[in-house]
Amino acid sequence: MKRIAVVTGASSGMGMEFVRAIDRAYALDEIWVIARRKERLEALQSECKTPIRPLAWDLTDAARFADYRELLGKEQPRICLLVNAAGYGLFGSFAGTDCAGQLGIIDLNDRALTAICHLSLPYMQAGDAIVNLGSNSSWQPVPYMAVYAASKAYVLSFSRALGRELRTRGIHVMCVCPGWIKTEFMDRAVRDDTITYYDRWYTAEQVIEQAMADLKRKKTVSILGAPVRRQVRLVKHLPVDFVMDTWCRQQKKD
Repeated sequence: MKRIAVVTGASSGMGMEFVRAIDRAYALDEIWVIARRKERLEALQSECKTPIRPLAWDLTDAARFADYRELLGKEQPRICLLVNAAGYGLFGSFAGTDCAGQLGIIDLNDRALTAICHLSLPYMQAGDAIVNLGSNSSWQPVPYMAVYAASKAYVLSFSRALGRELRTRGIHVMCVCPGWIKTEFMDRAVRDDTITYYDRWYTAEQVIEQAMADLKRKKTVSILGAPVRRQVRLVKHLPVDFVMDTWCRQQKKD
């Protein structure tokens, strides 16, 4: 049986760094990489010792789920690690941003992640793992990032519940919840000066290094940086309105 990893959002940012980290840490027959940009996916082969299978799919198109199901049925692999890193956000007022773009956030961040998890599980065994990419926004409602933050709250809640369900099968689930990261995500998310305050930055490499270490420790949530961890603990105990008021003051919003 072919042993593989599957990584969505693999053409840039966190997904790409996960592919590199998996290539270093795992002995696999293939890494299946899923994203829209085929040339980016193919370029990963020159960096990795593990054979790369590029799947140039747009996961906001539900037809791709049938393609994934068909490929799994044909290949019958063991998915040793599934990483759902595909996603995007849009910063700005909800009313002032494109409706299709906001719905696309839900389609990619939540619907596709859910579908890929469901379709992958029949091909996973005890000792295998799922890693879903959440956000520091998973823990609180965030005005001017309303849909994105809500989509990541779903990812965190889903990951925790799924992990509990899969415990008896020996399949571990972890949600990665980073703070601000310098990746291409920001190039798409930032459309104007709505969001201007960023307290601290991390790199994708730093986040993935922490995530891979936390995965070995069987943690259910991976958070890089003591300041981010302190913030997460704090917002759990503060009134939601106070947290949103503080955020809006930081962004100079009413």
